[in-house]
Amino acid sequence: MRIVIEGAGEVGSHLAKMLSTEANEITVIDADETRLAKLSSTADVVTLNGGASSITTLKEAGVEKADLFIAVNPFTSQDVNVVSALLAKKLGCPKVCARVDDEEYLSYENKYLFTEMGIDMMFYPEKIAAGEIVDLLKRTASTESMDFARGRLQMAVFKLEEDSPLLDMKLTEFTAAVSSEQVQFRVVAVSRGAETLMPRPDMRFKYHDLVFIITKREGLEPIMTFLGKSNIEVGKMMILGASQIGGMVAKMMSKQMETIKVIDLDRQRCLELSEKTDDNVIVVHGDGRNSDLLIEENIKDYDAFVAVTGNDEANILACVVARKFGVPRTIAQVENLEYVKLAEDMGVDAVINKKLVTAGRIFKMTLSNKVRFVKYMNGTDAEVLEYIVAPGSMITKHPLRELTFPQNAIIGGVIRGKDSFIAVGDTQIEAYDRVAVFALPSAVKEVDKFFK
Repeated sequence: MRIVIEGAGEVGSHLAKMLSTEANEITVIDADETRLAKLSSTADVVTLNGGASSITTLKEAGVEKADLFIAVNPFTSQDVNVVSALLAKKLGCPKVCARVDDEEYLSYENKYLFTEMGIDMMFYPEKIAAGEIVDLLKRTASTESMDFARGRLQMAVFKLEEDSPLLDMKLTEFTAAVSSEQVQFRVVAVSRGAETLMPRPDMRFKYHDLVFIITKREGLEPIMTFLGKSNIEVGKMMILGASQIGGMVAKMMSKQMETIKVIDLDRQRCLELSEKTDDNVIVVHGDGRNSDLLIEENIKDYDAFVAVTGNDEANILACVVARKFGVPRTIAQVENLEYVKLAEDMGVDAVINKKLVTAGRIFKMTLSNKVRFVKYMNGTDAEVLEYIVAPGSMITKHPLRELTFPQNAIIGGVIRGKDSFIAVGDTQIEAYDRVAVFALPSAVKEVDKFFK
């Protein structure tokens, strides 16, 4: 697949590295030669120095022969991304998408307008990240979660601490201890250190494992009870950083919480946010990295602490401090992927990465039109995909145990009409089923073939 990416910022560079490993031909355009040099030293891509919306540059990059154009430049007005995507479409590229930073563009009517103009998808990384944080605040027992078909199937990720009953238990023992007619679930992966393991019956769970479990809605609570986990009712939240993400989280959650306190060093940002939020959102000008200020602002009284400044180290350390003050739920924005595991090891409950939450939306466009969405989960390099099964596709030909499904992928569950069930060897997939798949990157293209 030929892909042209306009913009070598954080998100663009991450997409370029990720997509180049999938045997794609990647060309990256940017006006800054330093950013291009940095990217070309770490990824197998072609770089092109040029203006974001220059027709000459777009032609030189070969957009008329490209399969996908991604306008993701964060350093210019986001309108330029829209213009670049429209030009790429007019020059002959069949699929184009653009990064935006204006919520107005994403309203239903306006999305339809841009679709009519020729843009296949628009995405707002900060808004996607804010939505992920809101979901994590609603499900505090797991480090990450996601729903299929409005929650009829659910995936949750649990970190095994030193008091976990799963430690040294075999997978078969865990399944036997919890499974029943009412509680159906499947462990689809275990992340251990830097490695993602596909489950085996004799696998033993270890300290600090991240366990990925897919279950029917009614099965989640019994599993949490067995693991000694419970959701925390978040009534008071403190946010470090009046950034775009911090502001959106405060607005999204203000109707559902008693108090939200936002702390930021930038006085102007504080003033702007205080004017745009409800009365129960208190904005404080100050350095949230200072423990004395946190004590002064009664951090011990809060149920959740969310750190979303532009500094990874500050976010991680602030969450560690909040933990020491007894805050039961901490979430940190961490953009350096090498720091994600570090943050988890230091006790941060959940990590949000803007690049990862955006990448799944883009990667979906490189697969068949039968995949509904793709999500990258923190703590693993694997991907979660939801497919709608095409009539006559390979996946419908035999029961699962008789298919040569890729070894580094596993079907977790199936939604059929109003019913949902966990997939087992005898499961026969049918046309129009919605199927949840967990796969390592090496297996994704092979998995995609089964659903075409």
